[in-house]
Amino acid sequence: MNQKTRDLAQQLLRSAFDDLSDHERDVVTRIAGRTHVSRNTNLLFDDRLTFGERLADRVAAFGGSWPFIIVFGTVLITWVGVNSLLLGQRAFDPYPYILLNLFLSMLAAIQAPVIMMSQNRQSAKDRLAAAAGWI
Repeated sequence: MNQKTRDLAQQLLRSAFDDLSDHERDVVTRIAGRTHVSRNTNLLFDDRLTFGERLADRVAAFGGSWPFIIVFGTVLITWVGVNSLLLGQRAFDPYPYILLNLFLSMLAAIQAPVIMMSQNRQSAKDRLAAAAGWI
């Protein structure tokens, strides 16, 4: 061990380097070498994500955004407008828009569990960060 590390141990912990625990020696050595002591739990967690988990995060991010709300609102207004005003008696989905209701139900049936998967993954990530002392 070099003298710089021994001096740093004495200065920071007021103890000789040889009297420190293994963990304390590791920390002092890393400080002296200017290397990171902690790990970024976000990077560790994100490296282990499966394709499904990454997809769930993207769906949740888009499904909870203003662009989704605007696009979805536009589709609904267009559907109702086309079936009520433009096609009149020849509408493919006349009022009460049963086909539209079917599509909305299917979308909700798929989107809700995917968003819950993303929330569960985020909860696990938060627990990992809390255990590592980041929160």
